[in-house]
Amino acid sequence: MIINTTNNDKDNRELIADLIGKPYSFLKSIRLKGIGSKRMMIEAVSPNLQFCLNHVDDINYANIEMRSGGIIIYINKGLQNFTWVIPFYQLVLYKTDGTSIHAQGRFINFKNNKLFKENKCFFKRLLEMKLVYDERFNFRDI
Repeated sequence: MIINTTNNDKDNRELIADLIGKPYSFLKSIRLKGIGSKRMMIEAVSPNLQFCLNHVDDINYANIEMRSGGIIIYINKGLQNFTWVIPFYQLVLYKTDGTSIHAQGRFINFKNNKLFKENKCFFKRLLEMKLVYDERFNFRDI
């Protein structure tokens, strides 16, 4: 789900909290060694995400925040902010030249550059959290 979060709205915060959980507390985020990525350059997006990007030849940036039930991708377009909320059960990560995140019929591809390489530990933690989430629904042992 993509939400325009330019203005901080209580309804949007409640909707996001219902989908993927509340934000981590300060102490919990320190214990997790950070819950947010540094900014990354967007290389390509799906056609139904084009409206979130700058139309001129400007660099587009995004960053990711982890929550207990999923992730939030923040995309900045000029003075507007767009938030893409992805629950873990819909999240698919592909390691291509950079990294590609697919969910809900959309994708976003990040460039493999210095900014992306700084987030290598973040993506490792993200994959671990997704595996822990998916293990809750593993019914092979029954």
